[in-house]
Amino acid sequence: MEFKSLKNIQTAFSQIRLYIIVFALLCVGITAYALYASYHFAREQREKIYVLDQGKSLMLALSQDASRNRPVEAREHVRRFHELFFSIAPDKDAIEQNMARAFALCDKSAFDYYKDLAEKGYFNSAISGNVNQRVEIDSIQCDFKVYPYAVTTYARMFIVRPSNVTERSLITTCTLQNAVRSDNNPQGFLMEHFVVRENQDLQTYKR
Repeated sequence: MEFKSLKNIQTAFSQIRLYIIVFALLCVGITAYALYASYHFAREQREKIYVLDQGKSLMLALSQDASRNRPVEAREHVRRFHELFFSIAPDKDAIEQNMARAFALCDKSAFDYYKDLAEKGYFNSAISGNVNQRVEIDSIQCDFKVYPYAVTTYARMFIVRPSNVTERSLITTCTLQNAVRSDNNPQGFLMEHFVVRENQDLQTYKR
């Protein structure tokens, strides 16, 4: 009878130990799930932007992953550089202001190309001849598989003179490096090794 009592006590202790282990595992599982749910909720909240509409109503907008926007920002960076660099008005101050803003988007290779054109009298001829020049981007091809990113730009350049308009084919290449964002460089890229591969006349028509 005493042996049976001891056996019952041992069985009771085994059951209690089993219950404690199961309870501990259940607590660990609940804690892990709570932590995961809290992290998931916090991440979802960070992806929400609350916008105040004219100080009256509160609207909710969803933000996108920044990495998804990089290709768009890269093309906009290259586009902006070409618009600044190749847009010329018959005004020295306007040319210098555009060039200064373009140089903030590219390394010294852009300045070297500008200096070469200046030494050939390109800008002085545009000023004296009352020539306007503008560029239209056809396409910008960026390879984001390899860093730094290789970029090829296909564009058309229009040289507007008082008597005629000359359309030119413009093809340039460069590489893109990630850089610090600033007021002068909002996309956070830096163009390097800028080269004009093609710049030739397509057609000229009278105004």
